[in-house]
Amino acid sequence: MAMYVDTPLFGVMISIVAFIIGVHINKKTKIAILNPLVISYIIIISILLYFNISFETYNKGGSIISFFIAPATVVLAVPLYKNIKLLKERWASILIGTTLGILAGLFSIYLLCKLFKIDDVVMVSLFPKSTTAAISMEIAEQIGGIPSLAVAFTAITGIAGNLIGDYIFRIFNIKDKVSKGVALGTASHALGTARAMEIGETEGALSSLAITVAGIISVFIIPWFMKILSI
Repeated sequence: MAMYVDTPLFGVMISIVAFIIGVHINKKTKIAILNPLVISYIIIISILLYFNISFETYNKGGSIISFFIAPATVVLAVPLYKNIKLLKERWASILIGTTLGILAGLFSIYLLCKLFKIDDVVMVSLFPKSTTAAISMEIAEQIGGIPSLAVAFTAITGIAGNLIGDYIFRIFNIKDKVSKGVALGTASHALGTARAMEIGETEGALSSLAITVAGIISVFIIPWFMKILSI
């Protein structure tokens, strides 16, 4: 048993099996909070704890899956290409909206962390939470955060956006397709985009664009933000 656990195949297999189980449970129950990713986390963590398997051992295979996150994001360019006309018409509002969304997130994190006296290292690890996992890890490492913690915050942010994004649109009566797409992509990266695609093709296309734009802007704006506030 130990021989098979200490190989990359173990991490890959339990990740895939856990996600398949999560998808099955989500389809059967149709309960939003039972997101496949949430269920996968619970299953994987339970297995690691029960059999006393270290994260490092699991990550020999888990890191292989993480490697494909960035290339997989490229697929989101397809619906974007189909809505290229809309992009040309609304490029300024998309760029401004994405930038303001990032700044709003950074200020919220800063104020809440200071209010609850959360350690600066944790706060810094929270800053890139709205980018994809691949980008958040790199940003966190560059700005003095903890990459693994940044990934956890990124996952939680994505799940939250996926679950409650549509409810927020209803509460604030947001009906514009571009606004919905940009909001979900900027705030909740790939998981938010998955939800945006369920809402509509236009929302999904703009959300996929917002992921890329937000990632690029975040690389520059987060260090600047930290410098301004002397963090």
